[in-house]
Formats: sequence, C-alpha cells, structure tokens
Amino acid sequence: MARQRARDLGVEIGIFDTGSRNAITDVPGVGVGHSTLIAGEGALAPGKGPVRTGVTVILPHGGNLFREKVQAGCFVLNGFGKSAGLHQIQELGTIETPIALTNTLSVPQVADALIGYACAQSPEIGITTGTVNAVVGDINDGFLNDIQGRHVKEEHLLEALEAAKQNLTSGGLPAEGNVGGGTGCSCLGFKGGIGTSSRRLPARLGGWILGVLVQTNFGGILSVNGAPVGRELGIFDFSPPKSQFLGSDPNNCLGSCMVVIATDAPADSRQLARMARRGGLGMARTGFYSSSGSGDFFIAFSVANPAPHRGEGLAPLYRTVMQDEALSALFAAQAEAIEEAVINSLFAAETMVGRDGNRRIALPLEETLAILDRCHARGWAGRLPRAF
Repeated sequence: MARQRARDLGVEIGIFDTGSRNAITDVPGVGVGHSTLIAGEGALAPGKGPVRTGVTVILPHGGNLFREKVQAGCFVLNGFGKSAGLHQIQELGTIETPIALTNTLSVPQVADALIGYACAQSPEIGITTGTVNAVVGDINDGFLNDIQGRHVKEEHLLEALEAAKQNLTSGGLPAEGNVGGGTGCSCLGFKGGIGTSSRRLPARLGGWILGVLVQTNFGGILSVNGAPVGRELGIFDFSPPKSQFLGSDPNNCLGSCMVVIATDAPADSRQLARMARRGGLGMARTGFYSSSGSGDFFIAFSVANPAPHRGEGLAPLYRTVMQDEALSALFAAQAEAIEEAVINSLFAAETMVGRDGNRRIALPLEETLAILDRCHARGWAGRLPRAF
C-alpha cells in the first residue's frame, strides 16, 4: 500500500475540524522547510557515513525574527537531550530565530549557522544591541546515521530556510516522513520521521487555529486512534525481536522527540508555557511514555502580538490576551493534533536501511488498518465516525 496520511485512509482522530492543509502551516505566516541528507551504505565509518540525517526549519513568520520576536513558551518533560535556546525562552518568553530540528551532535553546527543567518539579517547583533538566542531541537538518529560525522552543515540549514520561505509563498503541505530532521528517526519500533497536523476551533470557542509539527524518535507501544497496534503487531519496547521486522532492539526506548506547537490565538508566554507543559498528553495517546533515555521537548509560540526588539519601537504596554478559561479548548485541540501528527509521521515514513545494515521498517499500513477495523467492529476503537 502506498504511503498516505492517516486521515486519507479513514483514520479520523478527535472531534475538532482540521485546518485546510491539516498542518502547522495552517497557522497564518508559518512556513516549514527541510534539507535531507542520505548517502552511502554498509559498515559505519565514523565521519564518512552512511548518512541518514538532515535539518527541518520552522519559520514563525517570514520577516526578521530578531527584530520582531514571537511570544513563546517551552517545557522539558525529560531532559536527556542537547537542544539549544530553551532557557532564554523560559526566561523572556520569546523566540527570535527560526526553529531548527536536527540530530543531537549537529546541534552546535546548526546553532552556529542560525547565528550567522541572524547576524546577516541584523548586523547590530552583539555590537549595538544584545546577542541572539538560536533555537535548535534534537533527536538521536545514531541507529541509522553516522551521527559522529556531524554531516549537517551551514549550507543545509540555509537550504532548509530557503525551502521554508518558499513554503510560505506556495502555501503547500510540508513533506512528512523521511525528510529533514526526521530522516534517521525511529519511532515506537518502526520508522519515524516528521509529521504535522492542525485543528481549527469552532467560532463559539474562539475560532483560532492551532498546528503542530513533530520529530518522532521515541519508544513505547504504538496505539492508533485507541487501537493497540503495537501490541497486535508484536513490536514494542522490551518485546522479543521479530526477525521479519528487524525493528526490535535494545535501543527502541531511547531517542527523543521534538514537538513544535503554533497558534494564532492571542496567548502570552505564560499561557504558551502552559500549552507546552501539556504536550505530553497528546504524545501519550500514541503509546509514548517518556523513557529514561529520551529527550522530550515542547515549544509553543503564537503569531499574535509580536514583540519588537528594543530600539525597534516599544511594544504596547497592554496587549489583548485571551482569558485563561479559553485555553481549555486549545489544550484539547492540541492533544488531538499532536496525536495525529505522530501517526502521520509513521504513516508517511518508509523503510530505511542505515549504517551497519541497521533497518527500520515502515509501519505496515494494511495490517494496521485491519487492526483498526477489527477494533472498530468490537465497538471501541479504530476508524471511527466524526463526532460533529
């Protein structure tokens, strides 16, 4: 069966409508771009390959982010990761560079490239004004990739940035699966990758749009729309090896995940941090449990109420900010969107053979749909009709 998104195969998750693309790019002004690196095969030669990695960039808007920052919050559920820039988000509540997602050992190179990009856009950085906070998320793709080789370079970051700008212009659906920072990902015993989804709240609940993008590289017991797919397939953390899948190994429960949440709701940094803290709830619906060796990071931002850099004009003393009570609907929509984005990453990802012949098989879609249909026939899970 050809790889398709979950919803295209009748797997409708949750109760809220999606945006027009069912992607993070449904949030006005948000763009996504990838640079994918695949080269070589066979035995690992550190520094040479095989290469199965890349970088994904999320643009909160198409302008100069250093001069027009976005309100943001973040949360670290489990800190076994090497992401950059989260402390300043926690302290100041803003993001001032594009968000880049890559592999763990390439974080310094990608951060350096982001800093160079920001300085080229704003030459005053570090001279007549403060320095810049590059935001980089990471996962460990070393099961498939020569991660010591640190193959992601400045040129790849710039390529992903340019692709994100083109995505803003074209308005298309961002690629999912084995692309960008998701190229070498492993998820729930299968091939993981990049996934995205969105939700639009009804007008009576604010009418806001919320979108998420995930980089899925974690362990657990896969659940799809409530159906115990991982258990039925016999592929999950701590399970005996299944030779036909070559997917069970002692490192299944290691990895990491990055979840980026965007919205046009007028939330301030405190409220966005509340959203980020709840990101694990949507992840848990998929079988994720945040293992000891997983770095699990959540970043949320709003395109409403941008914050000008000091010296670029004073931001209003008072902004229109949503009431906390209105967050409940966003919390619920966010959980749905995160769950669906993870499932989309699995449905889109294709089998990949990496270094030393290590193999991650794609989630078998026909078998998965059969499990969902059996569960639906029993009346409790699977491919369900819309609630409203």
